[in-house]
Amino acid sequence: MLSKEAAKLKEMIVKAIQDHELTTTEYEKILALANADINIDPQERQLLLQLHELVSSGGVKRVPG
Repeated sequence: MLSKEAAKLKEMIVKAIQDHELTTTEYEKILALANADINIDPQERQLLLQLHELVSSGGVKRVPG
C-alpha cells in the first residue's frame, strides 16, 4: 500500500506520463512533495526514478510552464 505522499506523487507522475510532458512547475511540485516529509521512502524513490528515466529517454518531455 502506498503512503499518502507516495499516492499523490504517483498521481502527479502518471499525469505527466499520460501528457507526455512535464512542466517546470509540475516538476517543482513533484520534488517538493517527495521532500515534504524529509524522507524519500522506497516507493517515492521508485516513482522518481521512473519519471527521471522517462525524461532522459524522451518519453516525457520537459517544457516551460
